[in-house]
Amino acid sequence: MKIMRAGERPCRLANPEWFTGRVWQEPVVEAEAPARLRALKVTFDPEARTAWHTHPLGQTLHVLSGVGLVGLRGEPPKVIRPGDTVWIPPGVEHWHGAAPDSQMCHLAMQEADDAGRVADWLDQVSDAEYRRTTR
Repeated sequence: MKIMRAGERPCRLANPEWFTGRVWQEPVVEAEAPARLRALKVTFDPEARTAWHTHPLGQTLHVLSGVGLVGLRGEPPKVIRPGDTVWIPPGVEHWHGAAPDSQMCHLAMQEADDAGRVADWLDQVSDAEYRRTTR
């Protein structure tokens, strides 16, 4: 058993190659092999968001606070709120982030593949894609 105490895990600004705006990432779970689970608490400032990306084994998002958006390639983004959980299947191009007028914090959970890879990063989400009419 391993207990990771609050405040022992480093909180860091997200890599700007893969994010737009100010985004903080705090590791929650980085399970040792043979486990594959990786989880991050991610906090987005208003309008901040990920780039387009996929996950080899899929991703689950659970909204903790604020109002966010999640988008699939070619579709308007959907609004997500505290308590909402989103499952994105393996290989599906998507992005997620905060709504224009709200911060958003979610728990992002994904599994590593056999090579240790959890995400494949693609192009940035354009302002036009971000601002498409939400449903």
